[in-house]
Amino acid sequence: MKFKGFFDYFLLSVALWCLVCQNRVEGRLLSLSKPNPDAAASFARWLVSQNSWGVLNTLSSDLGGAPFGNVVSFSDGLPDEGRGIPYFYLTTLDPTASNALKDQRSSLTISEYPVGTCGKADPENPTCSKITLTGKLKVVDGNTGDAEFAKKALFAKHPEMKGWPKDHNFQFFKLEIENIFLINWFGGPKPVTVEQYLQAKMNKLSFAA
Repeated sequence: MKFKGFFDYFLLSVALWCLVCQNRVEGRLLSLSKPNPDAAASFARWLVSQNSWGVLNTLSSDLGGAPFGNVVSFSDGLPDEGRGIPYFYLTTLDPTASNALKDQRSSLTISEYPVGTCGKADPENPTCSKITLTGKLKVVDGNTGDAEFAKKALFAKHPEMKGWPKDHNFQFFKLEIENIFLINWFGGPKPVTVEQYLQAKMNKLSFAA
């Protein structure tokens, strides 16, 4: 009986390890399960929550109104507790923030590729999902609950930000989403409204803390 008990424990340990391995990507553990591509709203929320950077596009008056893309860090909330709204910590010494102060129209593009779940697929392959959130990039009012949320969300995912120079006029921004463009499989973009996106639920893996 002792041997059987040990053997059962061994099999259970192997099964749990296999489950962990299936969700371990490039040395890190995904604690939110990847939704089915047909669950477009949940998939979009998953994609945003599992990423920490993307390309933020603003309109540049210095370039005659041409779009200006910039790699930026973002967070939509504490790890695995994202709300779907991207927050940023930007300096007005950089074109992105200064552009937004003149024209709030912006878009954030995020790829699944950095998450590590695309396998061998090229980032442009439709099976390697990507999302573009379009809306208005606005400064978060200081001394508000929204500002406190932005601070906690960003500093939790990007601890280095705490030490960035105080004299560089860093401010919290957020993207107020007006349109969502999602590609997560063949057949063109999936229709997702902002309301569907914000109300979507994501499933945590059963072994996640």
